[in-house]
Amino acid sequence: MSSTEGDVPTVEERRRRVLSSAIELADEGGYDAVQMRDVASRAGVAMGTLYRYFDSKDHLLAACQVEQVRAIRGRLRRRPVRGGSPYERVMAVVDRATRAMESSPGATAALLRAISSPDPSVTPLQAEAAGAMASMLDDAMGGVEPGRRAAITRVLGHVWFSALLGWVNGWSTVGEVRSELEEATGLLLGGGAGPE
Repeated sequence: MSSTEGDVPTVEERRRRVLSSAIELADEGGYDAVQMRDVASRAGVAMGTLYRYFDSKDHLLAACQVEQVRAIRGRLRRRPVRGGSPYERVMAVVDRATRAMESSPGATAALLRAISSPDPSVTPLQAEAAGAMASMLDDAMGGVEPGRRAAITRVLGHVWFSALLGWVNGWSTVGEVRSELEEATGLLLGGGAGPE
């Protein structure tokens, strides 16, 4: 249920405004542009309210990362990828998710930096984001034996995260992220462009 004009916003509505404001600031200026005072001001909430929801900037941005991964997973479940092989379906998932991240490079860099934080409040969100990414890959691997699928999902998740870190830190391009994932997926699932 949402509030109407003049009503007090619900906790969930305030939380959503906070997350949206943090994403906007990150998209405008990256990690350093996200200051808790600015988030509170943009979201129209008191600093005390903001800190009731989130212990730190990294906690807030990691929560944004989880929301984005959930949204990508939701879109993939509503419109599943197509392909004749697990390799083709996994690459379709990679392409869709990478396009979503590429559309907001500043936010993507900020969210990846935060989700990598050693802040203890981030730890459960790291696990949730990794689980959602693993779920997307797992859904695409129908037909692969479950034990092998779990191992492939884990390895691809590590390659994907590492490749994204390289991109947001300027060591590689988005095209190279895709190439690394294509190579790893080909090695693990067969098909595609493995090494010569």
